[in-house]
Amino acid sequence: MNKYLQNLSRIEFVVTMACTGKCKHCSQGDHSLGGKPIDKNIAADAVRKIAEKYNITSVMTFGGEPLLYPETVCEIHKAATEMGIPKRQLITNGHFTKDLAKISLVAFMLKRSGVNEILLSADAFHQEAIPLPYVKVFAETVISEGIPLKVQPAWLVSPGADNVWNNKTGEILSDFRKMGIEENEGNIIFPSGNALKYLGEYFDLTGEEKSPYSENPEDIRAICFSAGGDILGSNVYEKDIMEILSEYKPED
Repeated sequence: MNKYLQNLSRIEFVVTMACTGKCKHCSQGDHSLGGKPIDKNIAADAVRKIAEKYNITSVMTFGGEPLLYPETVCEIHKAATEMGIPKRQLITNGHFTKDLAKISLVAFMLKRSGVNEILLSADAFHQEAIPLPYVKVFAETVISEGIPLKVQPAWLVSPGADNVWNNKTGEILSDFRKMGIEENEGNIIFPSGNALKYLGEYFDLTGEEKSPYSENPEDIRAICFSAGGDILGSNVYEKDIMEILSEYKPED
């Protein structure tokens, strides 16, 4: 086993960079609805191979908006379920269609695939472009399928900071609480991509910012596949995932 990956316990997938939102806080910058998803079979195969060798306790799918490609999401979580990985999370903004029948079908698919936690991205930033009524329908539908769901808001500066964005997010969270849906602690917005472009005035940019999602390159605990298959400086379309893991070493 590669000594730099001996504590690997989490696998993440950016299912697609396509998104139904155009959020000002997005660290990835602009998204295009033309973004292709990661190949579902290659992704699921990677989950199985990694879980056979490493003690993987968590698999997460996100994007972009991952539920633009529900079959891909479900194939990944089905593999995680088969391998006995206990935490199987999905992050979604809840708006991938206005077709109520499709919302019901996707909720059923998620339950059947083994997704056991949904984090719903809802806040002032997402709701600038994403209609909240459809998000609420999605939330109610997945809860009726028995999938635990919490709202995962994005906070500007800090959860307690008094600004117009956080105040609006507080109102949105109140709406969900009235539905019996609570929130997680959420994320603090990182100054990158759209966040830096549109919200730069809120950040102290005098020092060097380090992303809270950065991994220690000499002790990798989580790996993340891009929608294009990039992983640890290689690509799963070009090389077997186990070969990639065995050859990984930090850059000098």
